[in-house]
Amino acid sequence: MTAFAGREDAARRNLLLLVLLRWLAVGGQLATILLVEFVLDIRLPLFPMLATLGGLVALNLLQLASVRFRSVSNGELLGALLIDVAALTVQLALSGGATNPFITLFLLQVVLGAVLLEAWSSWLLVAVTSAAFALLTVVHHPLPLQPGFVSHLSVAYKAGSWFSFVLAAVLVVAFVTRIARNLRERDAHLATMRQRATEQEHIVRIGLLASGAAHELGTPLATLSVALGDWRREAHDPALAAEVAEMEAEVARCKEILAGILFAAGEVTGEAPARTTLRRFVGGIVERWGRPELVALVDGLATDPPIVADRALAQTLINLLDNAIEAGASGVTLLLELVRDAAGEADILITARDDGRGFPPAFLETIGRPYQSSKERRGAGLGLFLAANVLRTLGGALEARNDPHGGALVTLRIPLAALALEERR
Repeated sequence: MTAFAGREDAARRNLLLLVLLRWLAVGGQLATILLVEFVLDIRLPLFPMLATLGGLVALNLLQLASVRFRSVSNGELLGALLIDVAALTVQLALSGGATNPFITLFLLQVVLGAVLLEAWSSWLLVAVTSAAFALLTVVHHPLPLQPGFVSHLSVAYKAGSWFSFVLAAVLVVAFVTRIARNLRERDAHLATMRQRATEQEHIVRIGLLASGAAHELGTPLATLSVALGDWRREAHDPALAAEVAEMEAEVARCKEILAGILFAAGEVTGEAPARTTLRRFVGGIVERWGRPELVALVDGLATDPPIVADRALAQTLINLLDNAIEAGASGVTLLLELVRDAAGEADILITARDDGRGFPPAFLETIGRPYQSSKERRGAGLGLFLAANVLRTLGGALEARNDPHGGALVTLRIPLAALALEERR
């Protein structure tokens, strides 16, 4: 919405610039007409020429009165330039046609079109001005010039002038539109890099807060673990002992999550990286998740490549499963695949399909941004944001869309080289 409003504002400002340029053109043409008529003593058809200037003045006043209250489209900019071309054609037709040295002003309209208009509109303006130039070589009002001003241009010279104009107009539009596109792509790239820098700064802040919280929670969790161990040894009721064992498992899971947070924050936890295989890595994450019975793991691997377990990626998969359940899914299907491109480079594809509510359309447009969530609770929306940045760090990407049959589809793509043993040594 902001980008669209920015384009509308730019178009409005461009039209105001055309209005300003038209005022200058009216003033310049009026001064030239008066100079030729009363100083050089060359008789001009004053009434139609001044009437044409009056039309341009009326157009300027109309546009100034309306442009502040509505949006301006590419079509309106094109129309304004075509009116300028038509007015210039009329003035030249009344004052010698192609023999008038001011015929080169057609090139100014072409340059303005190349800068302000969309590509197709610029090429249309080239065609119109070229046709007007050609028409003025045969259709024009001859001026009664004094002997010192008379010149005779051959047909070959006129044809060469027209060809030179067309060539210059085509080259201007071709290169100016290419340069403008490059500048737009550069600006878009810079905007993306600024957005990414902002997100990285946000991640650093989240990491500092999470790291501090992990340190603070470590002590009470350790105390709980010791107390639960004492209760388990003293519990004689089997039901109570089972409940204590379940609480111990949950405390151990909390400690594992905190260890993962510290690892992702770059802090040493005393645990060496685990060497495993891709199939075992994903299967272990599903088994350690709180409700593994809700996950159907579909193994599409032809081979099981060795990797080094990445804690950040593991936490990303856990967040993905948690999000699916929170979105109302009764189950999640994880499809594990290994695909290779034409160069032989392998990518890991992990696709999570659920039968929940799916993503709101507005959310899909802002996927991967912080605090973009359909959940109302405070702090929601960080799961996919962190997942997208974890994958970006590994050289991968996250894709999310809604399944036409219901639910959501989230695909994680990770280069195998980012997790392979030889890359981590």
